[in-house]
Amino acid sequence: RITGKTVAVIGSGPAGLAAAQQLTRAGHTVVVYERAEKIGGLLRYGIPEFKMEKSILDRRLNQMQREGTRFRSGVNVGVDLTASELKSRYDAVVLAVGATQARDLNIPGREARGVHQAMEYLPWGNKQALGELNEAPPINAQGKKVIILGGGDTGADCLGTAIRQGAAHITQIEIMPRPTDERPSSQPWPTYPMVYRVSSAHEEAGERLYSIATQEFVKDESGNLIGLKVIETAFENGKFEPVAGTEKVIEADLVFLALGFTGIEENRLVKDLELTLDPRGNIRRDENFATSVENVFVCGDAGRGQSLIVWAIAEGRSAAAAVDQHLMGRTQLPAPIEHDSKPLTV
Repeated sequence: RITGKTVAVIGSGPAGLAAAQQLTRAGHTVVVYERAEKIGGLLRYGIPEFKMEKSILDRRLNQMQREGTRFRSGVNVGVDLTASELKSRYDAVVLAVGATQARDLNIPGREARGVHQAMEYLPWGNKQALGELNEAPPINAQGKKVIILGGGDTGADCLGTAIRQGAAHITQIEIMPRPTDERPSSQPWPTYPMVYRVSSAHEEAGERLYSIATQEFVKDESGNLIGLKVIETAFENGKFEPVAGTEKVIEADLVFLALGFTGIEENRLVKDLELTLDPRGNIRRDENFATSVENVFVCGDAGRGQSLIVWAIAEGRSAAAAVDQHLMGRTQLPAPIEHDSKPLTV
């Protein structure tokens, strides 16, 4: 059945796509807006092809189009489509814009040419892998000595991409100590254990260093990166203390910062809607995924903070149920999680 209600979903990552598909299936007219040239968000531009083939994403997008979801790429909502136009055109708006404000490392030499955020690098690697470039990408690891700062999934994605581009040598650095091989007794099942993990990229190549802090990006007189000054650390009394006498410089042509994300990016849409943010820099919402602005909802990393794709999908589905309830006074859509659900941790 067609309800006659219209919904705009801003952002086409996993949360936005999950919300859009559910709302379309509920009978609403749904339009997904994406500022990039292609639909897919993090799934298309952030996750390397070797980790998730984009044919899987395209198959789902084709399914959604057949169901009736409409897609508009290359639209920067807030600029090309103003906040007031958005609110007047749609009965509800779902913000799924992600938490894409990357954490930086403001130490001496940060301005050196060759220091990049991971998400400045990975989209180019994806385009190269998919044959969408006619020349080498502007950020290219081929033949270069690469250092990756950050030991998480994004760092591993940079590692695998640099391997495929033909990097001469790759080192991944983590300030935390090396995790244990076995589950700690303080993290019993079914909590998520902090144990040593080896991704498929780590199995291929690369060196991993732990308990290392970065002190300076070393550059030549022309401003080009030539190395990274580091020091070993010891975790004492809840702090990372430098170990005297362990300073050294590791040669590097490229450094990728994979240090996580601190919240949503500053953008015109959030400003013009006059949305309220929480202390972590995410969009504040209530138990119904509703923001401080009438008829505007938020899901995914933009409301939860940096998380995993499975959480983003669950967020999108739950937000869709809340929007359907808001529009129709009832809903049959499933809501797999609450707005404040958290993974099992200790």
